[in-house]
Amino acid sequence: MAGPARRRWARGLVALLVALGGCSLAAAPDGPRPDPARWYRLWGSYQQRFVDPQGRVIDWSEGGVTTSEAQSYALFFALVADDRGLFQKILHWTEANLAQGSLARHLPAWRWGRRPNGSWGILDHNSAADADLWLAYTLIQAGRLWGRADYTATGILLARRIAREEVTTVPGLGPMLLPGKHGFRVTHDTYVFNPSYLPLPVVAGMAHAIPRGPWAAIARTLPVFLRATSPHGFAPDWVAYTPGRGYHAAPQGSVGSYNAIRVYLWAGIGNPDTPGARRILEYVSGMGRYLHDHLLPPERVDVATGAPAATGPVGFSAALIPYLIRADHGRASRNQRLRLRADYDKATGLYGKPAHYYDENLALFALGWVYGTIRFSAQGALVPVWSKDGAPLSRA
Repeated sequence: MAGPARRRWARGLVALLVALGGCSLAAAPDGPRPDPARWYRLWGSYQQRFVDPQGRVIDWSEGGVTTSEAQSYALFFALVADDRGLFQKILHWTEANLAQGSLARHLPAWRWGRRPNGSWGILDHNSAADADLWLAYTLIQAGRLWGRADYTATGILLARRIAREEVTTVPGLGPMLLPGKHGFRVTHDTYVFNPSYLPLPVVAGMAHAIPRGPWAAIARTLPVFLRATSPHGFAPDWVAYTPGRGYHAAPQGSVGSYNAIRVYLWAGIGNPDTPGARRILEYVSGMGRYLHDHLLPPERVDVATGAPAATGPVGFSAALIPYLIRADHGRASRNQRLRLRADYDKATGLYGKPAHYYDENLALFALGWVYGTIRFSAQGALVPVWSKDGAPLSRA
C-alpha cells in the first residue's frame, strides 16, 4: 500500500483510534486531547493557500517570494503527514531552483522571487543555516522512516556541507552555527548568532545520526548559550560574541521578536528527556512570567532590560502554547488557545484575517505537538503518529 491509499488508511486509523478511545496519544496537561485530524485539516488549508502545484511555498505578504525556510518547513510537514508525493515535489523544486539542482552538492540560496527586470529566480544567493539544518534533518528522518537511502545520503551530505561552510569554531565557545555562509563574522573576532536557528530536537537528531560531526558539541553548548544570551529570560533575535568580551548586542539590536519566538516554540515541542531540554525551558522563562500577568504575548522585548512592547500576532500565541503547557502556565496557555479560536477564519481554515505565512507555520509546529502529530525521541528522532512507534512519548 503506497501513496494516497496509504495516507487515507493512516488517517482513517488515527480517526478510528481516537473515536474508540484506544489511541495511546496522551493528553497534554491542561491542554486539548490529541486529535491528529485537526492538524491534518490545518495542513491541508495551508497547502491550498501557500503551496503551488510545483511544491513551491509562496509568502504572499512578501510579494510572492519563496525562502529556503519555507521549503524546509513544508518538507518537514509533508513528512509528518506521510505525504510522499508532496514531499518529492517540494524537494525537487527546492533543489532545482535554490540549490543548482542538488542539495548534496550545494547549500540552497535563501530567497527566490520576482527580479526587478520581471524575471523569476534567486534574489539572494546567501544561505540561511536554519533552513539548511531543517532540510538535512528532514531528509535524514525521511530516509529512516520511509526506507529511502537516497534521502538519507542527501541529508548526510548536506549536513556535512553545513558543518564545513556554516559552522565555525569560536574561541571560548567551540563549534557554533553561523546564521549563513556569508556576513555573520562581522570582524575578525566578532560573530553574530541567531538562537532560534538551533532547535534542540533537530541538533540532537543530527548528533545521533552523524556522531562525528559538530552537532553533539553544539547541543551541549546550547543551554549555556541560551542562558548567557537571555539575561531576563527572554531570548534575542540576534546576539554578537567576541572572545574576551563575551556576548553583547548584535548590529541588528537587542530585541527578541519574530525570530526569538521560535526559541520558546522549540523548547515546548522538544522531548523533555533530551539532555539540556529542561534547562532551556528554565533559561527562557521570562515569557512565561510575563504571560502570568498579561493576556497576550508582546511583539518584541528589549532583551537587555526585559521591557516589552506592542502585541504579537496570532502566530506568537500559537507558538507559545506548548512552551506554556510544559512550564505549567495553565491559564496562560488557555488564553492563547482562546486567541486562536477568536482569530480562526472558517472560510480559509487558517488563523488570522488575512492569514500570514509565518503565523501559519508557527501554528503548524505548535498544534502538531498539541494534537499529537509531532513528537521527538530523546535522541531527536522524529516520531510521527503514522509510524510504528507513533504513540507520542510520555511527557515526564
